[in-house]
Amino acid sequence: MQTIHDPKGLIRESYRIDGISDGECRSILIDWALSLPAETDQRAALEGLLAHYGAQATDHPMTVLLRQGLDAPRARRGRRRRDA
Repeated sequence: MQTIHDPKGLIRESYRIDGISDGECRSILIDWALSLPAETDQRAALEGLLAHYGAQATDHPMTVLLRQGLDAPRARRGRRRRDA
């Protein structure tokens, strides 16, 4: 089952891969983040993913990365506007 925060099922699939490495999870998470629409609240999406997938797999490398994403300072998306 996909969630609204994982429309492509990338995060779901990462939890299904036995023996997935931290590096593989990072790659999947980056792909997931780059595919989000610009207006998406990334923090809310991470919280939703963690609540949906992380509770059953507390030691999974993706759960660890999702938690780290919540601990990271907020980053701006988009480009700075330059005045001419």
